[in-house]
Amino acid sequence: MLCQHYDLQLEGADSAFSVDASNVTFGAGCLAEVGDIAKGLGMGRVAVYTDAGLVDTPHLAKVLSSLRAADVDVALYDEVRVEPTDESFRMATEFAVGANVDGFLSVGGGSVIDTAKAANLYSTYPADFLAYVNQPIGHGLTVPGELKPHIACPTTSGTGSECTGIAVFDLLEMKAKTGIASRTLRPTRALIDPDCTATLPTNVVASSAFDVLSHALESYTARPYNHRPAPSSPTLRPSSQGSNPWSDLGCAEALRLLGLYLVRAVDDASDAEARHQLMWASTLAGIAFGNAGCHVPHGMSYSVSGLCESFQPEGYPAEAPMIPHGMSVIVNAPSVFRLTAERSPQRHRDGARWLGADTDDVGDGEVGELLAGRIVELMQQTAMPNGLEGVGYSVRDIEPLVDGAIQQRRLLDNAPLDVDREVLTAMYTGAVSYW
Repeated sequence: MLCQHYDLQLEGADSAFSVDASNVTFGAGCLAEVGDIAKGLGMGRVAVYTDAGLVDTPHLAKVLSSLRAADVDVALYDEVRVEPTDESFRMATEFAVGANVDGFLSVGGGSVIDTAKAANLYSTYPADFLAYVNQPIGHGLTVPGELKPHIACPTTSGTGSECTGIAVFDLLEMKAKTGIASRTLRPTRALIDPDCTATLPTNVVASSAFDVLSHALESYTARPYNHRPAPSSPTLRPSSQGSNPWSDLGCAEALRLLGLYLVRAVDDASDAEARHQLMWASTLAGIAFGNAGCHVPHGMSYSVSGLCESFQPEGYPAEAPMIPHGMSVIVNAPSVFRLTAERSPQRHRDGARWLGADTDDVGDGEVGELLAGRIVELMQQTAMPNGLEGVGYSVRDIEPLVDGAIQQRRLLDNAPLDVDREVLTAMYTGAVSYW
């Protein structure tokens, strides 16, 4: 893949892009290496974060055994909330402060990894909760310095949180998702063991895989890095810097793998090849969007999740209504890509082709519909909800959904087109149902 975008430079725009990546170990059984790695990072006492659904799994047992064999003391926190909130972040932070640890380790999905990131941040640099939260919801203050080492061990093939400096949560008083974004939040090490995917419920595999799909498609179709104003200082260049040649590589391969293996991995838990390939696609897309950023489908997903009142998906904890993150993203994605395709038809064509669509003899004006149709086809094959109606919304809810999403400027401003209330209204309207 060539280094692209040089012909797109705009006056006053950035002329360079930055590449940040976690130190990644990938491979079956690599969780057993965690004790040696923790010791090498100088961890004598580590806070291990996980959730109730993982406490009795062999994955956590392997991690704890490895840590103890390396004489690393463990403070275990197993109360992480799936789809975390500001309240659950605060509780996790209180545990870290009281445990007096010199490092963090997360074993779980994106909720667990994000919670460990937040606990590390707030226990290391205490502040008012909204201090580091993205503007305009929070103050968006710069993290004062480096955090304690954090080893992330993902057990789902989707969020890519082990490769990013982003922590997402529900702000309860606003009934909307938001997040904290800083390169300092990126885990120090990532141990990615694809064997963990063998125990995932079907619906979790599907939802997390669609998160990967949207990570890759959004990053690949994001506003190019040199359409973004040049930062006043190189240190202020955002991690969501827009599409760039480095991220393009990961996006392309992640989408190709999804086109080949997504349905197989959902259909058959014993298909180790397919589930391992989804884990690799998740890693590639995580590194990619950690250096390019997502855009509108993720921005729209935050209010879809935050305003949920009754939806309860199969395979997830039944303690409260929730819309899993990947599901809340993908119900919006076909509608978004129908509209963004006119700004970069070739990139949307690439995405459709990598996902398995026949792009021969398809004109630029038809690419958006082609890509949207291919995503819908994959949704139908994996029993995803039929748009917003499938997760409990109707046309009457569009206005409050727009109200929640319009504040997600970090994401919306990374889109290839300007996104205002009118554009969001059209996108939510198009996402009400697909079949």
